[in-house]
Amino acid sequence: MANTTGMPLHIKAKKHLGQNFLHDPNILGKITSAIAPSTNDNMVEIGPGHGALTTRLLDKLALLTVVEIDTDLISQLENISKTNNNRLKVIHHDALSFDFYSLRASSPGLIPNLRVVGNLPYNISTPLLFHLLKISGHIKDMHFLLQKEVVDRLAAGPHSKTYGRLSVMVQYYCKVEKLFHIPPGAFSPPPKVDSAFVRLTPWQPLPHPANNIETFAKLVRTSFSLRRKMLRKSLSGIVNSEVFNTAEIESDKRPENLSVADFVRLANSLEAS
Repeated sequence: MANTTGMPLHIKAKKHLGQNFLHDPNILGKITSAIAPSTNDNMVEIGPGHGALTTRLLDKLALLTVVEIDTDLISQLENISKTNNNRLKVIHHDALSFDFYSLRASSPGLIPNLRVVGNLPYNISTPLLFHLLKISGHIKDMHFLLQKEVVDRLAAGPHSKTYGRLSVMVQYYCKVEKLFHIPPGAFSPPPKVDSAFVRLTPWQPLPHPANNIETFAKLVRTSFSLRRKMLRKSLSGIVNSEVFNTAEIESDKRPENLSVADFVRLANSLEAS
């Protein structure tokens, strides 16, 4: 999706990388205010692009790490680092396979838990969120610019058409706050869809901990793979009537009727059976 820029676009946006460069200074200011960077934050920006948001963050931080996949943008980011006393650490890597845990407390004086920010390409936003959730216990918060439809799914509650596997899994790990809408005209080239800015704050501790996260994740995935089916149909062969009864979950409900706590209770009952 969007990499930020308030600078001249010397490098054309690459469609295969899902790049749409954010150029609106008012939106960039609004994003920076929402993130509220503090000097000793251990912050990483994903997809910095030409570095417009990057430079705004650097004004507030002692050190910033950026992860960028586009080879053509690396030299520009390294120049930003040089003009900022090398306070910008530039990592040329695919964020989907990057070990974000390795950045935890990597520099003396920084707050241990990571703060993650960035503009996630639409085509990789969901797998990248799942990648980051694996280390949510080491993340203070995450601020992302995403397709509005994805943000709606992240924040959706039970009994909603947009409530699904992504909603349940992200809300299991994080508090979700939709912050504000961003129109297509704020980007160059303008995307064909609206965007939104969201804050994800990992729960510390988890409000509804699963005894086995793999069992919980499998139940959620399987349930929503047949979201129009009743649970006793979609989970047949996995969950029996005794487990439903122990969890106090009605088997004729559909997955969108269950809260995160309901799914956890069902998974824990299955583990105990």
